[in-house]
Amino acid sequence: MVKLGDKVKYDLKRLNSNIDSNININEDYEFSKDEISGTDLINLNCHIEGSITKNSLNNYHINLNISGLMILPCAITLKEVEYPFDIDIDNDIDELLDNVNYTNSIDIYPIVWESILMEIPMRVVSEDAKDYQISGDGWNFTTEENEKTSSPFDELKDLL
Repeated sequence: MVKLGDKVKYDLKRLNSNIDSNININEDYEFSKDEISGTDLINLNCHIEGSITKNSLNNYHINLNISGLMILPCAITLKEVEYPFDIDIDNDIDELLDNVNYTNSIDIYPIVWESILMEIPMRVVSEDAKDYQISGDGWNFTTEENEKTSSPFDELKDLL
C-alpha cells in the first residue's frame, strides 16, 4: 500500500510532450491516523483506478474510480462499522483543484480526499444495535422514525 500522505505525484512531462496519451493510475492507499484525524473515520483504505489525459483544449482531465472501506463508529453502540464506498470522478482537473500550479507533476491527494469526505455518512448503525436497549428508567432513545413532532403547547391543551 502507498501512503497518500507521501503526496504521490504523477509526472506530466510525457503527457505534455505528447509521448503518452494518458497516465494510468492503479494504486492502493492506506490513510494514516493523522490524515483521518478530525473526522469520524476510525480507519480508511481505498483503491484508486483511472487515468489522466490532456484534452484538445490542453486541459488535464481525470477519470477515477475510488472504492474502498471506511470504518466508522456506530451511532448507538460506538462499535466499529464497515461502510463500503464507490466514487466515480470524471472531470477537468482545473475544476477540481483551485489555484494549483501543476506544470510537470500533479498530486491527486486533494481530489481523492475531498471526494471521500463527501461520502462519509452522517451516521451508521451496526446490525448489533437492533437488539440494543433503547429505553430505560426515565429515558428513551429517540430516532427520526419514532419521534413525534410536538410543541410545548401540546401539554397545555390537555389541561383545558
